[in-house]
Amino acid sequence: MPDESYKRFLDPTVVSKLASMELRARLIVEGFVTGLHRSPYKGFSVEFAEHRQYMPGDPLKHIDWKVYGKTDRFYVKEYEEETNLRGYVLLDASASMGYSSGGMSKLEYGRYLSAAVTYLMLKQQDSVGLLVFDDAVREFVPPRSSPRQLHVLLSLIDSVEASSTTDVGQVLHELARRMTRRGLVILISDLLDDPASILPGLKHFRHLRHEVVVFHVLDPKEAEFDFDIDATFRDMETGDLMTTEPFSISGDYRAAVKEWMAGLRRRCAESGIDYVPVMTTTPYDRALFSYLEKRKRLG
Repeated sequence: MPDESYKRFLDPTVVSKLASMELRARLIVEGFVTGLHRSPYKGFSVEFAEHRQYMPGDPLKHIDWKVYGKTDRFYVKEYEEETNLRGYVLLDASASMGYSSGGMSKLEYGRYLSAAVTYLMLKQQDSVGLLVFDDAVREFVPPRSSPRQLHVLLSLIDSVEASSTTDVGQVLHELARRMTRRGLVILISDLLDDPASILPGLKHFRHLRHEVVVFHVLDPKEAEFDFDIDATFRDMETGDLMTTEPFSISGDYRAAVKEWMAGLRRRCAESGIDYVPVMTTTPYDRALFSYLEKRKRLG
């Protein structure tokens, strides 16, 4: 049986206690890779094409020593270079993302997910940038593949705090206008905004032939509404208050959430967008697996 003890480190509560954002990102990604017993990086940026006989001046690192051991002749591996991917991670830092029912907040979960995706793409030598937003763009770091980019992005991710209201649609349109080269857009958000404004923004990217992955991050209490006492709820973005008897409305609430998420999934699928709902209690390896499956299908 393979050793899967690393999985205990992928629990969101455990990962959140680690001191270094870079350590957390590396642990999430490399622990996940170890668990798969294969590298998801292979073939993303460079594809093996064929062998040819070694010629003086060829780099020694390209010699296939296994072939030499079998044939006593030098052959080098030839590769087909692919254009490195440009990735854009869009992290929602609006006030609603600060919600937590007792464990990790949605924003904290989104930060770790952003860090892991960033680490993954830069390790693959792809270019990746980061956009932090609420009702407007708060921070934007253009995609780069330099070694320093990891430190820049993880430092920014580590400093993000929740604030202000949400306007996902406006931000999506603004970034779409900035993106001059086809790439991969990864949106990490609770999507607590009007779907009528979000979906046109996502479609804007698809119209420009970008690939789009949406991580829809929610707290379990937001989906189940399983509160057992009368409570007054405060809107984290507007401050509005509402007193309710949860037991009397929970059934209708859950039905409304289910319909809302099903609608998002359906409309994303119609536009060729990968919709990935995740709860803040979901281990990171599951969220990353969904991402990597989508990543392998890009072409």
